[in-house]
Amino acid sequence: MYACSYSGTVLGIDGLLVSVETDIANGLPQFDLVGLGGSAVKEARDRVRAALRNAGFEYPMQRITVNLAPADQRKEGSGFDLAIAFGILLASKQITPRTEQILIIGELALDGSLRPVTGVLPILLEAKRNGFTHVILPIQNAPEARLVDIIVLPSADLSTAVHYWKHDLRLDETTIELSQTASSPPSTKKCDDIPDFANVYGQQFVKRGLEIAAAGFHNVLLVGPPGSGKTLLATCLPGIMPQMTTDESYEVTKIYSIAGQLTKTSGLIRERPFRSPHHTITSTALIGGGTQIPRPGECSLSHGGILFLDEMPEFSRHVLEVLRQPLEAGVVTIGRAKQVFTFPARFLLIGSCNPCPCGFFGSRDQQACTCTHQQIQKYRSKLSGPLLDRIDLHLEVPRVPVQLLNRRTMEESSAEIRHRVEEARRIQEERYVHRQGSPFNSAMNGNELRRYASLDKESQELLQLAFETLGLSARAYDRIVKVARTIADLGGSEQVEAAHIAEAIRYRALDRGLSI
Repeated sequence: MYACSYSGTVLGIDGLLVSVETDIANGLPQFDLVGLGGSAVKEARDRVRAALRNAGFEYPMQRITVNLAPADQRKEGSGFDLAIAFGILLASKQITPRTEQILIIGELALDGSLRPVTGVLPILLEAKRNGFTHVILPIQNAPEARLVDIIVLPSADLSTAVHYWKHDLRLDETTIELSQTASSPPSTKKCDDIPDFANVYGQQFVKRGLEIAAAGFHNVLLVGPPGSGKTLLATCLPGIMPQMTTDESYEVTKIYSIAGQLTKTSGLIRERPFRSPHHTITSTALIGGGTQIPRPGECSLSHGGILFLDEMPEFSRHVLEVLRQPLEAGVVTIGRAKQVFTFPARFLLIGSCNPCPCGFFGSRDQQACTCTHQQIQKYRSKLSGPLLDRIDLHLEVPRVPVQLLNRRTMEESSAEIRHRVEEARRIQEERYVHRQGSPFNSAMNGNELRRYASLDKESQELLQLAFETLGLSARAYDRIVKVARTIADLGGSEQVEAAHIAEAIRYRALDRGLSI
């Protein structure tokens, strides 16, 4: 007696369809599960046995062999439980095969109820491409599953799933109501929760730099004494970021699905992620990884959004250095013995730091720095030259005078700034319509730099003078031109002019030897 059902798992950021082949033969009662499954997959035999009995179905007291194909791919997770149970029911003739292409996903509890699983969205996208028309899965995963054009049959338990299979592959109104539990992912800020730039007094230079960063997706480092508003300015940034496109939303939602942070959400993630990990984070948690099949880390969870590293020198030097590849390439590549996994990781890095351990080195206030030269050097060495070279904007954040704090008038709001950012984003989308991926100036390659950011004689002379005076690298040279291109877009200029280059050079504070 042989039967085959279909389920799926996740490899990297993509789904992998798995054929669950079940054979029941005469012999001593035994359950063999083959097909290179992980520990959670191997434990399915006990969950399936108890779930079938407690749900009122017969568990065959024969030799049962289950194979997960393709057998050469490592499989992790508990999402195969329901498909294995269906395979046993089909092979033992308790239910009959159907002609429809039906995907079955879900973890079984011992009483036969279904628990949600992760990675449903990428699995269903792959299933849709392969012609599957229906999916049976836990109720909690239904909102996520409805993002794909496929018939979703959410089930609370094994009995409900079998009822769909036996009688009618259609959704009833009761099930629809049960599946409408929704909330936002824990890592995505809602607009109402984001501080407004209107409540930040002064700091016009820093606000302008952050506007440029949001418009062109340029990395930023905020340098200033304690209490100057670095963290507040960084948390205001999501309020001026441009809206994500549908393709960006699907890609970000897939990442959060794999990370298991979408089981209670009702739709696509529309707001750009804002991640702010603690400085004790490990390099694996930052870029992703794992023992068998790697999972996305904070860099990938920040894809399309903002990764905020508060007090960057407090992070481990090794942790900061692993940011080099994603900052340059926009992806994280993790190698394993049999396979290489690639996760998208094109994020806007916002870092903050003090000029010294006590925070008052070079301060114009009366408070004096108490750090020794060795302490300052050790503190600064946490941020290596190659890492700083990948950060486009170095912004000094001075302390705000008390006179400004007593003002009653409102500053320019985030909504007004965001309007200009959206307009600059529209210009970039039209310019890079041929490009796959990020439509921002920060992602320009050499050919695009020559085509869209050609410099006149005055601009070239100014940039050459800065290059010789500040000792810039070739990478820093290109990044200044990219920032100038964004400044020109914000001003509605088709040509990059000398004024734009001059403003871009002003945002290289660390190259000019200021503050740190």
